[in-house]
Amino acid sequence: MSSAPEVRELLARFKLRARKSLGQNFLVDGAALDRIVAAADLTPADTVLEIGPGLGALTRRLAQAAGRVIAVEIDWNLIPLLRHTLAGSPNVELVHGDILKLDLSALVGESSYKVVANLPYYITAAVIRRLLEAPARPSLLILTVQLEVAQRLIAGPGDMSLLAVSVQFYGAPAIATRIKAGSFYPAPRVESAVVRIDVHPQPPVAVRDVDRFFAVVRAGFGQKRKQLHNALQIGLSLPAEVVEAALGKAGIDPRRRAETLALEEWAALAEALPGRQ
Repeated sequence: MSSAPEVRELLARFKLRARKSLGQNFLVDGAALDRIVAAADLTPADTVLEIGPGLGALTRRLAQAAGRVIAVEIDWNLIPLLRHTLAGSPNVELVHGDILKLDLSALVGESSYKVVANLPYYITAAVIRRLLEAPARPSLLILTVQLEVAQRLIAGPGDMSLLAVSVQFYGAPAIATRIKAGSFYPAPRVESAVVRIDVHPQPPVAVRDVDRFFAVVRAGFGQKRKQLHNALQIGLSLPAEVVEAALGKAGIDPRRRAETLALEEWAALAEALPGRQ
C-alpha cells in the first residue's frame, strides 16, 4: 500500500471508503511511513500503542521494528480489512475501541510503552491530554497531526496555548518531519507534521498540586483577550486584590496575557495563589 491506486483497490475490495466523519486520511507515502518509524527509535524490546492504524501500512512497519504492537481502531468497518493486511504480523494485537474511553493500564499492562498515532484534527487535543494525564503515561509519543497543531504544540512564550502548556508540562515536543498533503489518500487540504514528544520522568517545574496548576492555567486562557489579572479574577472567582497580590509575588505584570507566560511563570503563579482552586 505505497500508492493511492493500491489503497483505492484495497478499499474497493472490502467495499469501503474513507470516512470524512472520522477524519480518515490514509498515509500512502512509503518514505513518510519510514520517517515516522525512525522517529520512534524502536527496538525489539519496545511495546507500541498505535492509535488509528487505518489500513495497516504503518502498523506492519512498526511490527517489524518493535516487539509488540497494540493497534486501536475505532472504525469497526476497518477491522476485517486490518485482519487481512496484518495477517503476517503475529506480534500485532488489534483492538476495536475508542482510545478516549479505553483503560490504558489494562491495554498496555505494566511495561513501558511508546505511542504512534495519526490523529484527525477534531480529537488531537483530547487524545494528547488523555495520554499525558493518564496514570500509565507513555515514554514517547510520535504524532502525525496538522502542521498548524504541531506548531502550536512547540510554541514558546508569546504564542503559548492551553494545549502547549499541557504538553510541555509533561514532555518536550519537537517537529520530527513534515508530510505533504499529497502523501495521504484522500489528500487533506493542509500539510501535516510528525511531532515527537519525549515524556519527562518528572515535570520540569515543581508544583505541589497538579490539579490546581491546571485550574490556574485554564482560568488564564479562559478569557483570551483579557489581561491576566482580569482573566484570573473571572476564571477563579477571586477578589481583584488577591489576584494582584499573587501576580506580584510571582513577579508577573498583571497586564500581560496568558499566551506570554512561560511554564515556570505558571508554576510560580499557581503556588502564589491561595488555597485549592
